[in-house]
Amino acid sequence: MELVKTLQDHVGAKPEKFFKDTLFHSEALLIGVNCLEPGQVQKPHEHADQDKFYYVVAGEGNFWLGEARVTAVTGQIVWAPAGMVHGVQNDGQERLTLLVGIAPAP
Repeated sequence: MELVKTLQDHVGAKPEKFFKDTLFHSEALLIGVNCLEPGQVQKPHEHADQDKFYYVVAGEGNFWLGEARVTAVTGQIVWAPAGMVHGVQNDGQERLTLLVGIAPAP
């Protein structure tokens, strides 16, 4: 099992929908990277029994968090506790790169 990875080795793009890749996965935690090109969306959804965070590595995202919409930029962390509807949209002009953690893992 690889215990050290470089985030940039897992960054990518897909024209039809946002790109995602898993860095680490155990029964307790999933850590991955999501990349959204300008205009791409991760539609609002929820995880009834899983907490989730997004760390904005690069770019700017508009996040749904329950009834609220918030903007987060490079260096900020967004928290979506279990049961909260959440999602993100890239309304910017550059790629939005997010380090994502979900616990317990799906």
